[in-house]
Amino acid sequence: MKLKKDMRREQMLDVAMQIVRDQGADELTLGTLAAKAGVSRPIAYGHFSTRSGLLLALFKRLEENYVHRLRSALCEAPKELTAVADIISKAYFNCLADFGPEGLAISAALKGTEEMAAQQRLMIRAYIDLMCNALRPFSELEVGHLHPVCVGLLGAAEALASETQTGAISERVATSVLAALIIKGVTSEPSKVR
Repeated sequence: MKLKKDMRREQMLDVAMQIVRDQGADELTLGTLAAKAGVSRPIAYGHFSTRSGLLLALFKRLEENYVHRLRSALCEAPKELTAVADIISKAYFNCLADFGPEGLAISAALKGTEEMAAQQRLMIRAYIDLMCNALRPFSELEVGHLHPVCVGLLGAAEALASETQTGAISERVATSVLAALIIKGVTSEPSKVR
């Protein structure tokens, strides 16, 4: 059955994720993808060009799912700072859990590539913009101050995540601390943030 190009791409990404899940990221090549997806190698290469391109497409897909879920949750949230801070905090730590071993394996396989570094920069910018937009209604900080506060909050989230991964603190504690930092960060008096 001939699929439309975008449907074929999604089908191949599903198969690629299954290969990573079952056999690990090291086993994922465009050749194994083509064989498992029942397509020719030129079709697989036509969609992804390189193994890194395929891995990056999988990583982007995971990110897009996360951002979509976060936006949906923020749209449905009560319009109060505590609720929004809780959603942002929970979403950050749920994202780490949702990435699961497959996401970590994909990220590790791409580590050190310029494509991954560029994608991570884009992801960080998009996440900071999402945070700023969600928190702006609750803050008296100017955008020029709110943006760096959100940069700092994301850095705090990464540090807390590192501590949860080593078992030094629980995810419940990390989530609670990040929500408190968000609330404190966006409600600081503008004159005290320079």
